[in-house]
Amino acid sequence: MQISLKSCALVLLLSAASLAVWAEAPAQLTDPVALAPVAEIQKTTSHQTTISGRVIRYQATAGTLTIRSDDGKPAASMFYVAYVATRADKAAPPRPLTFFFNGGPGSASLWLNVGGFGPLHAPTASPKPTGLPPYEFGPADSSLLDKTDMVFLDAIGTGYSRTLLDTRESQFWGVDADVNAFARAITRYVTINRRGNSPKFLFGESYGTTRAAALVYKLQTQGMDFNGVVLLSTILNFGSQQPGLDEQYIHLLPSYAATAWYHGRVAHEPADFAAFLQGVREYAQGPYAAALAKGHGIPPAEEQEVARRLHDIIGLSADYLKQSRLRIDMEAFRKALLEERGQVIGRFDSRFTAPAAATPGGGAMDPATNDPATRGVGSAYLSTYRDYLSGELGYSSDLDYRALYNMVIEPAWDMHHKAPGLDEPLTTPNTALDLAAAMRGNPQLQVYCLNGLYDLATPFFATEFDVSHMLLSAELRKNVQFAYYETGHMAYGDQAALRSMKSDLSRFYDLAAPLPTKRW
Repeated sequence: MQISLKSCALVLLLSAASLAVWAEAPAQLTDPVALAPVAEIQKTTSHQTTISGRVIRYQATAGTLTIRSDDGKPAASMFYVAYVATRADKAAPPRPLTFFFNGGPGSASLWLNVGGFGPLHAPTASPKPTGLPPYEFGPADSSLLDKTDMVFLDAIGTGYSRTLLDTRESQFWGVDADVNAFARAITRYVTINRRGNSPKFLFGESYGTTRAAALVYKLQTQGMDFNGVVLLSTILNFGSQQPGLDEQYIHLLPSYAATAWYHGRVAHEPADFAAFLQGVREYAQGPYAAALAKGHGIPPAEEQEVARRLHDIIGLSADYLKQSRLRIDMEAFRKALLEERGQVIGRFDSRFTAPAAATPGGGAMDPATNDPATRGVGSAYLSTYRDYLSGELGYSSDLDYRALYNMVIEPAWDMHHKAPGLDEPLTTPNTALDLAAAMRGNPQLQVYCLNGLYDLATPFFATEFDVSHMLLSAELRKNVQFAYYETGHMAYGDQAALRSMKSDLSRFYDLAAPLPTKRW
């Protein structure tokens, strides 16, 4: 191929013009791109707090953990905030250590930190909107620091966690890739902080429970046994959500009933709320499941009877229920329950309401942020957390802190999962298989499932179903506990529920990590 002198001259002229434009360009075009640090950072400060009347001195560390590939190449930097209580007696047994993470996929861990169990807390007005700044932010008597040291980890692509060098963030965006990243980060933290002999716990919320169930199995197969796993607002098996299956409608029915009861839409006011929900569970598993199983072959008389019964317990009209073929999608229920009042209820906490409005332009909106419950608490948590990081903890970054990056990460998420004992990866994950294998391999592993009765995103009846289908032995089933709170998905956002959770979790830690009878 020959290039003419005229072509060469044109190229040189264009290059010179480009250089001239670049030289005259605004300064911001030449500013360096904000990057995560390859070298690990630790910003440590000393503090004290009082929990249940007990003064606790502790060190807070905001920092990063460098995740490396098998060949030692830096692949990602995972941001974390850790709280470690000072031990007055150095000969005392090691304190428990808990790793916390939220879900999404695409959520950072600030929610569990300043919303839930960190030593400082931003209380909210749930189930009402919290309002406008300034927000309260101060010591939290609900903190778990009196029971365990805590490390709050941000998944890659969230918070300040980013990939390094030429690694793409999407390489970490998948069920198994994400579990591998957390396993490496936790192992790194345990190693550099000499916490190998500490009792260890995982605490996941929402998709974080999917992660925790697979992560505990992976870490235990790598020689790191755990004392306990806490699952808050659980989803383990995504297979039940496939189109054409009826399990999702069955699993949602008790949550719909609780919501209808709260908003005064139940036909007959039950004398006992717990007994009412138990009756709905039995109806959902029995007559309702049997009716749905018949598909369009259901006899008209049976369809009419089921519609009447559903009307009594979830408040929607029998005609609407029959038009919906007795199958009410969660979004349809949110809009229909209080439609006559012009209100839509919350997805993450169905006690919340907001004026009903059509989506502008009909476009997709992020369900994690476009929800009355999330909007009611999000500003209080994120505003105080950002100030807390750069102020009291002394950590600053040129990166944007991604509290919720769901709309980018979730569509790119690889849902394939290689579960224990299966030859081929599942196309949709069921990490209940991993958790069951972890419990069989470590028969002392304790599991605690915390559930909000008004959570439509991860309904409590689905959690009960998934755990019951782990097919554990009678002895291992004793290691699984359930707790229920009259709150939503972010159960800790409700202050009364948070106090109950703190009390329940304190007992759980005492059970799963009792102090040795003999000190070394």
